[in-house]
Amino acid sequence: MSVYLCGELDPPELETWLQALRAALPEERIEASLTALDSATVDVALVANPPPGQLKTFTSLRLIQSLWAGVDRLLADTTLPSEVPLARMVDGSMGEAMAETALWAVLSLHRGFFDYAQQQRERRWMVLPQRRADEVQVAVLGLGQLGRVVAARLAAQGYVVQGWRQGGGLGEPLSLAAVSVREGADELTPLLARSDIVINLLPLTDSTRGLFNAARLATLKPGAALINLARGAHVDESDLLAALDAGHLSHAVLDVFQAEPLRADHPFWAHPQVTVLPHAAALTDPRSAAQVVAANVRALRSGQPLAHLVDRRRGY
Repeated sequence: MSVYLCGELDPPELETWLQALRAALPEERIEASLTALDSATVDVALVANPPPGQLKTFTSLRLIQSLWAGVDRLLADTTLPSEVPLARMVDGSMGEAMAETALWAVLSLHRGFFDYAQQQRERRWMVLPQRRADEVQVAVLGLGQLGRVVAARLAAQGYVVQGWRQGGGLGEPLSLAAVSVREGADELTPLLARSDIVINLLPLTDSTRGLFNAARLATLKPGAALINLARGAHVDESDLLAALDAGHLSHAVLDVFQAEPLRADHPFWAHPQVTVLPHAAALTDPRSAAQVVAANVRALRSGQPLAHLVDRRRGY
């Protein structure tokens, strides 16, 4: 049997992935071209957001392993074989990278560094008030693998951190030192109303799509800041701009957008209260991710339980 690598990877990325995967799985035949494979022999697909319908022709598939943490685009493909296990990427190095980005954004908001950057552009010298970390309340929405690392890192820096999850249980207890956990829809509005900084790390599902619309943004504490590191579809961009222009929100740090790449004439680029990242908060590192893939492929071959399987009903 064989392993097929496919998806949105430019030629240099593809070659990097092939080298990392072949080094991690020397016993497997791994190809990125169907001309080199008999599709009937492909039983493992390693995917990076492949075009819809690309996997429906593989009749021997036993595992679809995503190379990305998010699987919303995969689940939107109605041709994806429903009987084949789908695993998402859970890589410790990605969690560390996300925590670094979140800490940078929170520190920059807390200490006014984005404001100082604007003052530099205006050649204006003015010292801003300085709060202690324990005077800044941070809400982390989404307590999956990435959210937990982010919440723990911020708490370790002295911030008052509260985490929120939608509810229904994760099947395992949460162990987050110095982080209080809120759960369920009834807890979200009060949490937003008392938080100085809100970090979104929720999975994109039917219940979270468009979560930050005008009504939701109005429940945020006046002067609060939003950091979106999850999916662009979580945020109504027009409503966010309106909340910023009205002065209800002080700043937005955005790594993801409804359409990517962000078009050149989008108002986010030049908005003084918006910081734009090019979907780079936590990139998958092929070196460590290949080891995660290898562990799951070997588990499949030996009949062991697969790790990080997606619950398609929940959407993550």
